[in-house]
Amino acid sequence: MPASAGRRPRQTAVADRCFDAYSEPDTVRPIMSRYAVSLAVVAMLSWGVWTVIANEATRTIDPELAMILSYSAAVAVAVGYVSVLNDPVSLERTGVVLALAAGVFAGIGAVAFYMGLNSGRAGIVTTVSAMYFIVAVVLAAIFLGESLAPTDLLGIAFAILAVVLLAS
Repeated sequence: MPASAGRRPRQTAVADRCFDAYSEPDTVRPIMSRYAVSLAVVAMLSWGVWTVIANEATRTIDPELAMILSYSAAVAVAVGYVSVLNDPVSLERTGVVLALAAGVFAGIGAVAFYMGLNSGRAGIVTTVSAMYFIVAVVLAAIFLGESLAPTDLLGIAFAILAVVLLAS
């Protein structure tokens, strides 16, 4: 089945372990591997540390400069990671266009985030901005045909409640 039919492409042996065999993505949910969850925890911890450091940076330098320096370091890490991979880099047109579009939105988010850190409480700014997953879940349901289980909706409701409680 081609990737365009809604099934996740299987690119590596690690990715193969992250998903159980299934016929259609809307009927059986992917099973997350321990490896995938471990990577998510590393991302969570890294972004948490990044947020605290970014907040402190905006106390001593302009948020615009802090953002540029922070994302320059992130690009250096990403380029270093890709350069040590043994996998060839695909330059398929659609993927490149989508990656660039994603970068535009990441840039808009970064500008808003750093300006928010400069003008508000880090706890509120980071909590509200971390709710981006709600937008992602809704857009994935609308445009990618991903289903929302009742537990997904409950999770979104609790996330919104968390923002309200933290902001009050």
